Amino acid sequence: MKKKRFIPWFKWLGFLLFIPSLFLNLFLFSKNNDLEQGIKVLGVIDGDTLVLDGKVRLRLRHLDAPELEYCGGLEAKEILESLVLGKKVVLKDSILDQQGRQMALVYVGRKLVNEEMLKSGWARYHHDQSSVTEKLKKVGLEVKEAGLGIFSSLCYQTENLTEPDCLIKGNIDKNSPKRLYYFPGCAQYDFTIVEKDLGEDWFCSEKEAQKAGFEKSKKCYGKNYE
Repeated sequence: MKKKRFIPWFKWLGFLLFIPSLFLNLFLFSKNNDLEQGIKVLGVIDGDTLVLDGKVRLRLRHLDAPELEYCGGLEAKEILESLVLGKKVVLKDSILDQQGRQMALVYVGRKLVNEEMLKSGWARYHHDQSSVTEKLKKVGLEVKEAGLGIFSSLCYQTENLTEPDCLIKGNIDKNSPKRLYYFPGCAQYDFTIVEKDLGEDWFCSEKEAQKAGFEKSKKCYGKNYE
């Protein structure tokens, strides 16, 4: 008796992720005999996501913009709208991300929209491998060093500018889903930066921080906020 051939699950996953890309590419070719003529942008969801003609969603490669409810989210969306809304864009280096979402470099004429968004300061550079990786990485570093947009004191804070008496820092671990809070007296408190574009924030009490989904850091062991 012949043994049944087992196909590893990750091969099935790769095949399933390939399907959306195939359909999008077929759609684009059906809409435009010459892709250099571009495809119209019908809408902008936020600072890094477009809706193309045919109601196809597309994310911009190399960047992450704040969610609309976070610091800088509305500013990022407005800038992207000014760059692409109602215009025809040309897509290059199109790929799928880990969630199977279509991503690309987006051009309006000779202008690279991904680069313009990074230059505005209202989006973070996200590492990726494309034909413009080094160029956009350099832009992302320059904007951060200049303290523009989300890297200004509006969103990037070491002190609470709006409520100076509320000193608890809610911090999201960049390498894990942990959401921790720190207060004066905790180790690393002075070095913790509140990046409000990521959903981090200030709190007036431990109860308030816990209600928002943050838990006390182990660096605060044996201490209570007063």
